[in-house]
Amino acid sequence: MARIAGVDIPKDKRVEVALTYLYGIGPVLSKKILEQTSVNPDTRVRDLTDDEINRIREVIDKGYKVEGDLRKEINFNIKRLIEIGSYRGLRHRRGLPVRGQRTKTNARTKRGPRKTVAGRGRRRGMAKK
Repeated sequence: MARIAGVDIPKDKRVEVALTYLYGIGPVLSKKILEQTSVNPDTRVRDLTDDEINRIREVIDKGYKVEGDLRKEINFNIKRLIEIGSYRGLRHRRGLPVRGQRTKTNARTKRGPRKTVAGRGRRRGMAKK
């Protein structure tokens, strides 16, 4: 099993897909890295030579922020927004959508399960108008 940036990437997958298991590397960046290192994207991780793995590891370490460093940077950016009191910071603090989505309906993922409020809806025994 190849270990890149502190993460064991799955050995049975194609290299192109296996690199996306690293936080901060998606399909596009994975292809770019493999182009730079001149590694065939269709080879399986188990078939990679030590030289190819080292080249991939070098390119990622030198050129890209991944895993812990990237997570730290993102958390620091969010904390900074909260500290300066920006609108986006307030939305983060309140646990609401940050990028302008509606919240009257369809914000359940961010806000969590429904909280029932007393006194809502039609009363029992009241006639319909």
